[in-house]
Amino acid sequence: MAETVGWLADKLSIVELKRYHMREQMQRDDIAADFREQCSGKLEVLTRQRDDLAAELATLLADIAAGRVVPRVYRQFKMYNDPAYRASRDKGKA
Repeated sequence: MAETVGWLADKLSIVELKRYHMREQMQRDDIAADFREQCSGKLEVLTRQRDDLAAELATLLADIAAGRVVPRVYRQFKMYNDPAYRASRDKGKA
């Protein structure tokens, strides 16, 4: 499992937004029945994706709580906007 809690939470929020808007499309009064069916099928897929992601998140959190998984913290080392990492244009010129 290469995913992190943050990654899974992000994906879950995105899928929930898609589910919300797909359900909204299904409830429109101005759509044809075949479009409503397409939306319904897509909503089913999105719901399975949400359930899979939620189960994966629950498993990961249980593993972390039990000590089976230790999350790693990846720190960002940004070099831009730091003058210490800038080479002087005058260095090396005689």
